[in-house]
Amino acid sequence: MDAILNVWKPIGWTSFDVVKKIKGYVKPSKVGHAGTLDPFAEGVLVICIGKMTKKVESLMDHEKEYVATIQLGSETDTLDTEGKVVKEAEIPLLSDEKIEAILNTFLGESDQIPPMYSALKVNGKRLYKLAREGKVIERQPRKITINEIELLENNIDSLKIRVKCGRGTYIRVLASDIANAMNTVGFLKSLVRTQVGEFRQEDSILVENVAEWLSATA
Repeated sequence: MDAILNVWKPIGWTSFDVVKKIKGYVKPSKVGHAGTLDPFAEGVLVICIGKMTKKVESLMDHEKEYVATIQLGSETDTLDTEGKVVKEAEIPLLSDEKIEAILNTFLGESDQIPPMYSALKVNGKRLYKLAREGKVIERQPRKITINEIELLENNIDSLKIRVKCGRGTYIRVLASDIANAMNTVGFLKSLVRTQVGEFRQEDSILVENVAEWLSATA
């Protein structure tokens, strides 16, 4: 089978869990995904089957849209809900207008330092494995592009934002950087990927419905 699927990855699953599940339905066809989503996140995961796996790299270049909730006042070592709190700070009371002005400073191209808890390799070793050993090493900044950023909710101790960004953007790092720009600290409380290129949330297939979808298109 050769196909591209827009699958909704549920919370608690790794991106590889989804690939493994679909592999069981389409053996011996190859299966790959076009852009990892962390286990605590949910959202659009583009799955490529068979000859379509050749399109993985080009699909990863597509613009992505996220809805993210940033918890303010605390920072974790992983910059998300899966880590332990390592820093706390007061949360300034800021108006929506002030927060929107801060968010707008992140628009366009900028340098972002990848987090230690990431799958990037340095000298052949995954960063998250080094982090679990308690090691922190220097990471080179990477160019990222934020095309759109919008404040959806201001709950004083948390923010909900919508972001459209280019390849290689770590929303966890963006959340932390936004909190720092607000003169506090923060971590990513929740993350939903709502779109990858033309693949949208409303058109996605639930994991439990993939087998039915595949049989209908076979």
